Amino acid sequence: MDRSSLLQLIQEQQLDPENTGFIGADTFTGLVHSHELPLDPAKLDMLVALAQSNERGQVCYQELVDLISSKRSSSFKRAIANGQRALPRDGLLDEPGLGVYKRFVRYVAYEILPREVDRHWYFYRHRSCPPPVFMASVTLAQIIVFLCYGARLNKWVLQTYHPEYMKSPLVYHPGHRARAWRFLTYMFMHVGLEQLGFNALLQLMIGVPLEMVHGLLRISLLYLAGVLAGSLTVSITDMRAPVVGGSGGVYALCSAHLANVVMNWAGMRCPYKLLRMVLALVCMSSEVGRAVWLRFSPPLPASGPQPSFMAHLAGAVVGVSMGLTILRSYEERLRDQCGWWVVLLAYGTFLLFAIFWNIFAYDLLGAHIPPPP
Repeated sequence: MDRSSLLQLIQEQQLDPENTGFIGADTFTGLVHSHELPLDPAKLDMLVALAQSNERGQVCYQELVDLISSKRSSSFKRAIANGQRALPRDGLLDEPGLGVYKRFVRYVAYEILPREVDRHWYFYRHRSCPPPVFMASVTLAQIIVFLCYGARLNKWVLQTYHPEYMKSPLVYHPGHRARAWRFLTYMFMHVGLEQLGFNALLQLMIGVPLEMVHGLLRISLLYLAGVLAGSLTVSITDMRAPVVGGSGGVYALCSAHLANVVMNWAGMRCPYKLLRMVLALVCMSSEVGRAVWLRFSPPLPASGPQPSFMAHLAGAVVGVSMGLTILRSYEERLRDQCGWWVVLLAYGTFLLFAIFWNIFAYDLLGAHIPPPP
């Protein structure tokens, strides 16, 4: 149902004859049933919640239009905050007769969203098109690049020790800072099969469900922000080191999701959440430990500095700040939130500082960087 048809129907039925700007919730619900309008059950639930937030049991006309058109607005948040008691108590786990894909959608809803009303809303309005193509495409591209370099170098573990590896035009190397694309394209290269497997697994297990719920634009922005922050942080804090791997983006996604789970612990219904949280933290810490060992204890020092681990930490910071803001804003406009602009301002300030640092600091500090391959 589009906005124009809804407006025409309300005018024809004279639901607001006195032009007060409010419509009775019961009146509108009866209109929906009598005309058999294609309205999602979750939206009817939200309509009741919106009415509950008004003393007279009415809904603001503009809020109703925003709700019908699925706009990300404060109406959704107010409905949850003020009218959640009026929503049905039945959980999605009680839904009978679901197909395989719908059961997967239900699983994603319980894995990602902390409130039952959010899970209902997502479950009923989710569409399989467009699919979560970003995380799947990035993972596939990383696997293809790794296989190509593995076959070319005849090396599948610790590829960075091969003298030809750093000659790739995708790797970030401090001697090639002027080639700006390397600050992002390094995410397609990996140290070896162990790093690729870890990143690919997390991207598919956490990134794909996040993209299904929050959309391609938001999750791709978060992932790429973590990747870019990773390489820029390395260029500031570990000036001699190169960077490879998508760990900056992966840690941005994982940190945002874990922080969201912790902050909404009581509402999360995913099974074994404590055990899974501990396992996730152990695996992420182990990966950071492996990266630290690789950076400072290379068995072949003559091969030059090994990739830095600072991208992991930078991605985690992006996840806890920008990522948490995004994940807590399900079905709301980010531009309407003050916190989002604060995060963007902080990230933009960091970008400007990092750009000036890369242009001037290396010469001013006399940094001795390894010769570019």
